[in-house]
Amino acid sequence: MSMPAGARRLPYTPGVYRFRDGAGRILYIGRATQLRSRVGSYWSDLRDRPRLRRMVAQVTAVEAVVCDSVHEAAWLEHNLLTRRKPRWNRTRGGQESTVHIGLDAGPAAPGLRVTHLPTPGCYGPYLGGGRTRLAVSGLHRIRPLAYTGSRLTGAERDLAAKRGVTAGDRETFAASVAAVLDRDAASVAEACADLEALRDRAAEGLQFELAAQIHEELQALEWITSPQRVSALEPADLRVAGWADGVLVLFTVRAGRLDEWTQRPSTAGRAARYLEATPAEWREFATRNAELAVTLGGGE
Repeated sequence: MSMPAGARRLPYTPGVYRFRDGAGRILYIGRATQLRSRVGSYWSDLRDRPRLRRMVAQVTAVEAVVCDSVHEAAWLEHNLLTRRKPRWNRTRGGQESTVHIGLDAGPAAPGLRVTHLPTPGCYGPYLGGGRTRLAVSGLHRIRPLAYTGSRLTGAERDLAAKRGVTAGDRETFAASVAAVLDRDAASVAEACADLEALRDRAAEGLQFELAAQIHEELQALEWITSPQRVSALEPADLRVAGWADGVLVLFTVRAGRLDEWTQRPSTAGRAARYLEATPAEWREFATRNAELAVTLGGGE
């Protein structure tokens, strides 16, 4: 089994890939932290994986979408598989749950809460309830907003006093947490640096289990604050297009979720109406993926 030539031209970036057979049928959709490494692994030693060997023997073309983060790639895979599951994928939509983060900045019981259903003013959506709860734990560790409320238990008051936290910190903590969840670059960098300092201090004090816990919280915070545009709270419907050297790539967003991806040969003239209708904030994403489609071998 020889690897399709296009697979050797994949970038070492996060993204989603799909395999097609000689008849143009989609066999499999997957996601990757590094596209070239992940796709190339299918043509390594698969002697103990007969199911994959049977699939790989049918692959004649590889297509891919480059994403801005691993979280975005996970969302795109989830959306595509929710809309249509190819034969060789095992599950529709994947195993990770969709959650949101609610921020309560009120004086009684401020803090962050992970919810499965969106509420007014919430943040997200995020893929993976476990990771999102770890991120919330990390934010509480460095910005203990919950300890600034007026309805604390005796134990919570003791912990707040030990950390020097008072009700007067509530607005500052709430604003800082909101900026992190809004993906403000400086606020995210500061929060990550604070967690890194706590992790390193725990390791230096030989508190290795605590250091490992904080490291997981740091990774989870990076996950939820990484850029992703393929799933949004706003239920927008739109068509996104990119064109390069005779290939038109189209993405369909339904109710805020990018859940369809097609590509085909096209002249610049025929592509023009799709390109003109593409919102400005999507053009770079669509264009770079049209250029990738050309690099990998063209349209369907």
